[in-house]
Order: sequence, then structure tokens, then C-alpha cells
Amino acid sequence: MIEEIYTFLDSIFGPMIQAYHPIWVVTVSGIILGSFFTLLNYLLVDQEKMKRLQKKSKEFQKKYKEAQAAKDEKKLKKLQQEQMELMKLQSEVMKDQMFKVTLLTLPIFWIFFGWLRRWYVEVGIVKSPFDFFLFGWFHGLYHSGLPASELGYIGWYVLTSMITGYVLRKLLDMG
Repeated sequence: MIEEIYTFLDSIFGPMIQAYHPIWVVTVSGIILGSFFTLLNYLLVDQEKMKRLQKKSKEFQKKYKEAQAAKDEKKLKKLQQEQMELMKLQSEVMKDQMFKVTLLTLPIFWIFFGWLRRWYVEVGIVKSPFDFFLFGWFHGLYHSGLPASELGYIGWYVLTSMITGYVLRKLLDMG
């Protein structure tokens, strides 16, 4: 079954992989998947509830800091009750995100990465002019043969999709 999916992906993206440098292929992949996952999140998660949660969290943090600074034990006890309500709302939002979005996106993510791995497993996509300790740590974590001055397809995809997701979240006014 997975081989048929990989063959399908080869038929769609194969010409691009053969014609362009890996940085373009992985960048386009990151933009496509980052956009898709962000839009899916936007459609499936209650954005109003998310905004309410963020607003309440900020208000709670402000009140809590003020109560701590004033050493007001009575207010701190009252804020503990408010914190319980906030945690309940947080768990509702997290449940929406975990079950709705993650269960849909995770299989797509793993299939696509398995397919990209066939093409770019030990290919340096981006080369830094110096050894970057995070690249070295990341390569050591995944037993990669790439030097600490190069970033492979996973790292470049993560950066691309994170930036794409961030920009889209700002444009869609997501929390």
C-alpha cells in the first residue's frame, strides 16, 4: 500500500525532483504541507475558544504577578480557583487539537517524509558557513552522516513549514 502512495508521489513530484535543486523541492514541500496543516488547524479548531483562552491566560498571569508582588494570600487563593477553570478550558482546546488535527495530519506527515527520505536521506540541503551546534546535535540525534555545517531535508522542511505556518496564522488571525 505504501509503495503505491510513493509511486503516486513520484508521478506528481518526480519531474520536480529530477529538474530542481533539493532546496527548492524541500522548500515547496514545506510550504505546501505547512499551509495545508495550518489551514486544517484553522478549520477544525474553534478559533474563538482559542482566542478566549489566550486572553484569559494573559489576564490570569497579570493578576497572579500582581498578587505575588503584593503578597496577597487571599487573592492568590482566589486565583487558584480561576486557574482550575483556565486549565479546564485549556484541556478542551488541546483535546480538539490533538484528536481532530493531529490524527489527520500525522499520517500525511509520516508518509510524505518516508517518501522524501528515499530521495534525500543524506543530502545536505543548506550549508552554513560555520559549524552550528544545533545542526551537530540534530545530526547526532538521528545518526546522520552530515557535518555540523549542513542541514538536511528534515531540518530545512521544519524551518520552511514553521515560517509558512507562522505567516499564515498571522494572516488568518489565529491564536
